[in-house]
Amino acid sequence: MAEPHSPSNGKGKEGEREAEPRRAAPPRRNRKGGKNAKGAAAAAPSARPPSRLIYGFHAVLGRLRREPDTVFELYLSALRNDARAREIHALAEAMGTKMTQVESERLDGMVGTRRHQGVIARIDARQRALVLDDILGSLAGPALLLVLDGVQDPHNLGACLRVADAAGVHAVIAPKDRAAGLNATAVKVASGAADTVPYITVTNLARTLEQIKKAGIWVVGATGEAEKSIFDIDQKTSIAWVLGGEGDGLRRLTRAACDELAHIPMLGSVDSLNVSVASGICLFEACRQRGG
Repeated sequence: MAEPHSPSNGKGKEGEREAEPRRAAPPRRNRKGGKNAKGAAAAAPSARPPSRLIYGFHAVLGRLRREPDTVFELYLSALRNDARAREIHALAEAMGTKMTQVESERLDGMVGTRRHQGVIARIDARQRALVLDDILGSLAGPALLLVLDGVQDPHNLGACLRVADAAGVHAVIAPKDRAAGLNATAVKVASGAADTVPYITVTNLARTLEQIKKAGIWVVGATGEAEKSIFDIDQKTSIAWVLGGEGDGLRRLTRAACDELAHIPMLGSVDSLNVSVASGICLFEACRQRGG
């Protein structure tokens, strides 16, 4: 910086000119060649959390009701003015969520499909960590849980979530290790169910099954070697179906933690089913018995 100097009227001694202030030194550059990194970081605006899109009235309404603070913005078709559209509009206003009415063609382009039902939400892409107690403490009727033991293909995980949503499952539970995570592939295959069905990962699956049993939920493992058929299981009360991963099926400790085992009757030449197909058969038998 220039050194301080006395104020002047600009007329100094004859033949002399008033000294000009020294120019301020340029800002220091860091080793990478940029301006002072600390100052630049302070001036930069805070980054917005990562986001992704969900669509369909069921998925969007569910997210607005359960986690409204994770919904950044809503896009609603200008052609929709029915009861469900008005419900979303009212919820958005109540929660202070930004909503934009757009043409249906724009919605098509945003998600690459026309199956959006006229509503899209931009939500926080970060996953909130769920624990089993969150689910067990909120049940109002007989529980229906799906436990996956070592499903490693994300396509199968996504398909299981989709089946679980269709059957009204309260939660899908899986181990953290040696299992598929809820990645982009699983979310895409789930077709919106990843946002409607709670997905809980646990460290010790056998211990979690014991916790489920203590909550009064009957734990049944599906395996081809079992003597009893799934159609002989009483599913009118709370039940958790446990299905194994591709190839190996249920692990030994998982089998031992089940209250009982049951098989799906196979009448043809194949001796096994894809895990999502098997899940659907077991879960929809529960729906049938419950009058769903």
